Amino acid sequence: MIEKIEEESLYIDKLSDLFPKILTSKSVKEDIKNNQFTNYLTYLTNGEPVAFINYYIMYERAEIININVLEEYQNQKIASKLLEYMVNECISHNVKSITLEVKETNIKAIHLYEKFDFSKVAVRRKYYQGIDGILMEKELM
Repeated sequence: MIEKIEEESLYIDKLSDLFPKILTSKSVKEDIKNNQFTNYLTYLTNGEPVAFINYYIMYERAEIININVLEEYQNQKIASKLLEYMVNECISHNVKSITLEVKETNIKAIHLYEKFDFSKVAVRRKYYQGIDGILMEKELM
């Protein structure tokens, strides 16, 4: 089940415990409160969060900031479900394109994005602590 995370969501603290290197409760709450463009979705299994996606919808454009699935829940199409939900939300908001950056070494993520018709449009040299980043884009309209 996918659920949108609001500022007072009980899942924020749980997600920050599960993904401490990526999220803190304070930063997520501040982001939701102060950034009108930000969106967080979580994927629940047995009522507990096991994955999330954070993205911005800025008028006719969207940007994926982060998508993460707990290791023991990977390869169960959870990231695909989150991404599909996000793409459909973008379509309903008349978004024209979605962009993201991904480490060139993150082959699983690149394959996921390509499955959703994202194309490689540029390379950002040394974007991730010396590792190149690939800029990908999906045209919606």
